[in-house]
Amino acid sequence: MVGTTIFSERISVNRVQVNEAVTLLRRRLCGGLNQPLEQLSLLPDAEVNRKQLHDLLTHTIVNAYNNSALLLGPRGCGKSLVLERVLADLQSTYPGRFSTVRLCGLLHADETCALKEIAKQLCMENDLSYSKAASFSENLQFFTAMLKECALSDKALVFILEEFDLFAQRPKQCLLYNLLDAMQSTTSQIAVVGVSARLDADQLLEKRVRSRFSHRKFLFLPPSVQDAIRLLHDVLTLPTDSSFQHKQYALAFNLHTKKLLEKETLKNLISKFMEVDLSPQSVLDLGFRALCGINRDTGLLTEANFKKACLLQRPKPKLETLKGLSVLELYLLVVMNRLEGQNRDVYNFNTIFYEYERLCGLHTTCDRYSRQAFEHLLERELIDYAERFTTIEYTPVKMLISSQELKDGLNANSLCPTILHQWFAHENFK
Repeated sequence: MVGTTIFSERISVNRVQVNEAVTLLRRRLCGGLNQPLEQLSLLPDAEVNRKQLHDLLTHTIVNAYNNSALLLGPRGCGKSLVLERVLADLQSTYPGRFSTVRLCGLLHADETCALKEIAKQLCMENDLSYSKAASFSENLQFFTAMLKECALSDKALVFILEEFDLFAQRPKQCLLYNLLDAMQSTTSQIAVVGVSARLDADQLLEKRVRSRFSHRKFLFLPPSVQDAIRLLHDVLTLPTDSSFQHKQYALAFNLHTKKLLEKETLKNLISKFMEVDLSPQSVLDLGFRALCGINRDTGLLTEANFKKACLLQRPKPKLETLKGLSVLELYLLVVMNRLEGQNRDVYNFNTIFYEYERLCGLHTTCDRYSRQAFEHLLERELIDYAERFTTIEYTPVKMLISSQELKDGLNANSLCPTILHQWFAHENFK
């Protein structure tokens, strides 16, 4: 039993309570089997899209209106989550009134393969025997017959096309044409929903296909920093009802987490983290890693947990490479950084070696060793050729790491001498 002070209030916390809380929050962050789909938090624009998509598919199921739509947005921004939530809600509201056929552009972009997969899924859904030896025309006839049969029985078919842009890049776009052309018939009751990370996916459609598309597009935007903070707050809040027994600890934990997420230093940390990946999934992964590092004695999240989570989730391969460089290789990189500070975008080995000798004064190094170190930097992809010449001495090169990455590498390398830090920090230092 450990006493924890939270904003002038002292509560008793033991490891059993903390372990139960961490398990519950982990299950929520991972979307485990015990985490209902409808309890996952949605961003504001995603919630609007969810309602509109729900209404669209409801019209298809209830009123037999054929519809098509595209869900567009960066990867990880909630397109599939919204779609799965809508389908789960419709399945509970209208059980047995529709069937779902799922295709992926990575697997089924070929028309023959796609029709086989459609026939296979429809056979499984309706307890029919599936023939692997069926030809393209036979599968097409079966598909057409199933559309009419489902319409007669007042049962809708919802086609989900993941990686929609890959279907659109196929020559002639036969599959898309057949699906969208079937929507024009009164003897069918179908909806086609495409999912793509390309915002111009509809522009890839041929004229005959585009004319049959309803041009309904749902755009999913990446979250802002405030959205990310709200999302973290939602998923890192313990329930205070009967689902979690330790109500006093839950109230204290929630209050502490709320205050922590309001700190400007943490907001800046999350803002910097989101410069690399804006997707909500990356924000959830950040919360999961921070939760894994929680102090089991105090039972509270800290800013240090999020800092460590950022480092774990955003590994820096360049930094690991810089940590393993020799002193001579570090010297050459610092010299190149100084040359860039003199507004020289490209430079060759001779220029670098001359500047290195000038800075070192009497402590010169053999040209052969410097050239070996230079070639090693090329192999490690820390620098690269800007142009291709016949001799390495005169070939222009450029750095592939930023000044900040080099600074972090100098600090992380245990062999780095003090003078190199001074050369790096002061361009006029010699």
